[in-house]
Amino acid sequence: MSLLKLVGVLLDYPQDELWQHRVELLEAAADPALSSECRAALIAFVQGLLDTDPLTAQDSWLQTFDRGRSMSLLLFEHIHGESRDRGQAMVDLIEAYRKQGFELAAKELPDYLPLLLEFLSQCPHDEVHDWLGHVSHIVGMLAARAGERNSPYRVLFELLLELADGKVDLEALRRRASEEPRDDTPDVMDRLWEEEMVRFGAEAPDVNCAPATRRPTPSAATSQVQP
Repeated sequence: MSLLKLVGVLLDYPQDELWQHRVELLEAAADPALSSECRAALIAFVQGLLDTDPLTAQDSWLQTFDRGRSMSLLLFEHIHGESRDRGQAMVDLIEAYRKQGFELAAKELPDYLPLLLEFLSQCPHDEVHDWLGHVSHIVGMLAARAGERNSPYRVLFELLLELADGKVDLEALRRRASEEPRDDTPDVMDRLWEEEMVRFGAEAPDVNCAPATRRPTPSAATSQVQP
């Protein structure tokens, strides 16, 4: 299992089947290509996740990625929000997948980060480096926010930054994250639901821009893309 595929699997919603692959996941985490510090942190993350009861781990994932938008794993949400540009960006991304011989096999949005990593795990190194460079500013902000929230998922985002070998100023992003208001508190979530009342007719939002449920479909990330 490649590192990108491993990170994608670990970032995805932890299905019960994940606990059946402990040996394989730990072997992949011990990749000698990583620095000793990153390798140790990744192994510790995998061990910590698999030592956790599945229901607890699943609830932790939902609390981290399914509350508010600042930790969304939908990349275009950080770029386009709910604008119409987001719909076209998704169409372009799907076309980029198809040009490489890949078709989406599950009803997940193409900008879902674990899905993108599954795709990149089968791409040439130069293309991987280019793709990761394009999303590194988003990944860096996710790393900073995860650190601010003391989330163990910070390790995975920081690992992606190392693989991207970019020039993201993580310290600057951490300062920014420390000054941001939280968007996952009960009060904020209540206000968000009030603001996003269902609208019908001409006032209804464009379907291509509607925020999707962040919790992935039951199929694992490793089966979401097929050659």
